[in-house]
Amino acid sequence: MAIAVRPFRLETPQVKLEHIRAKLATADFTYAPTDDHAWRYGADVGYLKEFVGYWLGQFDWRTAEAELNRFPQFKATIDGLDVHFYHVPGKGPAPLPLIITHGWPGSTYEFFGVIERLTDPARFGGDARDAFDVTVPSLPGYGPSQRPQTPIGPRATASLWRKLMVDALGYKRFVAQGGDWGSSVTSWLAATAPEVAGIHLNLCIPPAIVPEQMSQEEREWRATFEAVQRQASAYMMLHMSKPQTIAIALSDTPMGYAAWVLEKFHGWSDTRGDIESRFSKDQLITNLMIHLVNDAVTSMIWSYAGAAVEVQRGDHAGLRVEAPTAVALYPAEFLPAPPRNVAERVWNITRWVEMPAGGHFAAMEEPAAFAADVAEAFLTLR
Repeated sequence: MAIAVRPFRLETPQVKLEHIRAKLATADFTYAPTDDHAWRYGADVGYLKEFVGYWLGQFDWRTAEAELNRFPQFKATIDGLDVHFYHVPGKGPAPLPLIITHGWPGSTYEFFGVIERLTDPARFGGDARDAFDVTVPSLPGYGPSQRPQTPIGPRATASLWRKLMVDALGYKRFVAQGGDWGSSVTSWLAATAPEVAGIHLNLCIPPAIVPEQMSQEEREWRATFEAVQRQASAYMMLHMSKPQTIAIALSDTPMGYAAWVLEKFHGWSDTRGDIESRFSKDQLITNLMIHLVNDAVTSMIWSYAGAAVEVQRGDHAGLRVEAPTAVALYPAEFLPAPPRNVAERVWNITRWVEMPAGGHFAAMEEPAAFAADVAEAFLTLR
């Protein structure tokens, strides 16, 4: 059954902006240990003070909002949820439909540097025959997408995405891309939707198997992966187990929310210790504001609890992706990539590329390289 699509624009009430500004203006910055340097203990208080000062004194949301309204965006009601998405037609003889999915703590804004490179490659010195029709949805409960009544995970989101592409946009065949939560959503989309011709991932973490069945290579990778998780994924355990506790705190304080998120952009990216070597303050604040102005700080955290529920129910068991799968490995990705032969247990890998630079927020950090790799990955599927 066809699903209606209706145009959408971001139009933030001024009272909402004034509320956020008032919170920032009265923020209480805490202290730090005397040996705190280089974000050793997490978010850097000194940088956070500078950041909030810029937010209050120089950042202009209305300029950012105009930029966010630059591409055509829409909403469609799917399974009772109003899903927000950008939909940008390609400029070429036969654009290939592509859906791109972000993760936490990102947003659709992550892909603003690659949308035109993918939809209009000739403008950037490429071939118009390589153009894509690009669809970039906001995950449920993120940005302008309606929050679900209870948390939902990546497999349920993949079902929404199939209906978006097939029943709302009318595509009979398409490809998909994702990193972070987008990797899981994209993988389940490929595993369950026959219309998916191929996928591209910039993160792939295969589920664990019993140790007796692991090769020595896999055991060594798994040990490294789990060590990184113990050191860097405490936030994820909290999001999955007690999401409301941290969400209540973060939704009340834009400064605190910024601290929680900036530490991830700093630590997960190819920043070499300098967050602004990869992201400007305006970019970082725009990403934060997309969720703040839509009251989405709490509901975006629910995606972790939704994933945990899916795992507990057994919904994630037996994942196998037969669609051709391209994997791009970015050197500063904080989660270590598995050996290719381990990943092949889950994905039908046809392309495995080690990228020269970039990290977890690949499209934002390396837009030209990201777009070029996505385009090349799908050349044989046109």
